[in-house]
Amino acid sequence: MKPEGTVRSSDYGTDLAVHENSAVSTGFHPDTGRRIKKMALILGALLVAAFIIVRVDRFFTDRSVSAETERAATARVPVDVIEARVVGSARQFVLPGQTAAWHASTIYARVNGFVGKWYSDIGDSVHKGQVLALIETPDLDAQLTAARAQLNAAHAQVLARKAEADFAKTTYDRWRESPKGVVSDQEREQKHADYDSAVARLQSSEADVALDQAHVDQYVAMSQFKEVTAPFDGVITERHIDIGNLVTSGSTSATTPLYVLTQNNPMRVFVDVPQNAAADLAENQSPVEVRSSNGNGQIYTAKVARTSQALDQSSRTLRVEVDLDNPKQKLVPGMYVKVGFALQSKGAVEIPAAALTFRAGGAQVARVDSLDRLTFQHVTIARDDGNVVELGSGVSPGDRLALNVSSQVLDGDRVQPKLLEIAAAASR
Repeated sequence: MKPEGTVRSSDYGTDLAVHENSAVSTGFHPDTGRRIKKMALILGALLVAAFIIVRVDRFFTDRSVSAETERAATARVPVDVIEARVVGSARQFVLPGQTAAWHASTIYARVNGFVGKWYSDIGDSVHKGQVLALIETPDLDAQLTAARAQLNAAHAQVLARKAEADFAKTTYDRWRESPKGVVSDQEREQKHADYDSAVARLQSSEADVALDQAHVDQYVAMSQFKEVTAPFDGVITERHIDIGNLVTSGSTSATTPLYVLTQNNPMRVFVDVPQNAAADLAENQSPVEVRSSNGNGQIYTAKVARTSQALDQSSRTLRVEVDLDNPKQKLVPGMYVKVGFALQSKGAVEIPAAALTFRAGGAQVARVDSLDRLTFQHVTIARDDGNVVELGSGVSPGDRLALNVSSQVLDGDRVQPKLLEIAAAASR
């Protein structure tokens, strides 16, 4: 066993050698610097190449955008154009209308009672005087019976008063023919007064008979209204009664009507004409075409029968009525129809309403010349029906006019025109 504190020289040398052998070597390879320089040159070349590529791409992109901008700025705006044409001698002016019955009657009860029977329903064709319903009137029947009894009593009273008057007359005649001195003058005058009183009572009784007879006639006349009859030939369009319904006489808002009856031949057609055409239609005697819109497209020919001779204050339209025959009654009240009026032209040319533009200076059109250059021209409007406009000045037949010109198009710009038919343009 070795003493403590003794140094082992052999172990220390061995550890030192091991430590030196395990230390990291700090030497470099001889080609390391050359390799680093080479990689730096390659990286710099790549950066230069990338910069050149980006600049070239941006250059060509800027040139493309500039070219597109220049093309867009110099490109012609496409527009639809029409050629103005001469207005014909007469033009069809079509307006919506509504049919109405020649006669329309709401039938009310004239007596109080309840419905005993009804004979006509909606859709039935009836004749004037035909019984439509029967009203039971027990109160009226009782009043008529009482009035007749009162009349009979008045007749009896007249007979009694007549007998009294006859007796008073004969008595007065005897006293009047008596010799003087037999009867006194006072007695003779008394008999004359009795006779006059009897005559007066007779006349009063006869007046009572006349009054009672008037009451009877009144109730008899009212009894005739128990039968509800048609006032004219027509068609039942409404029925508001049934058996047992209580009805009251009168036509107030609280009274229920019995029937609604219309006469559909001939037929009325109501048309509301705008103010700009009212003056022309007021003196128009040309035939009018009425076309139904129920699918059959049948055309009826008629004339303007009457006008209201005044404009409606709210709509500024003139009410025009057209009468037309309807023998087969294919037209019924309340139908919408198209009414065509033949109006004499007032302008030189006609164009679609879409060709008009309204600016501070008034109505204008955009004319396209032979070089496709657009210029704005002031015009005067002779007639406007909403779709087609007649112009009095500013446009000549054959002029090309642009439709729906955008506010971005300026006077003098060149455009790319596309010609349309005027009928197709008017429908737009």
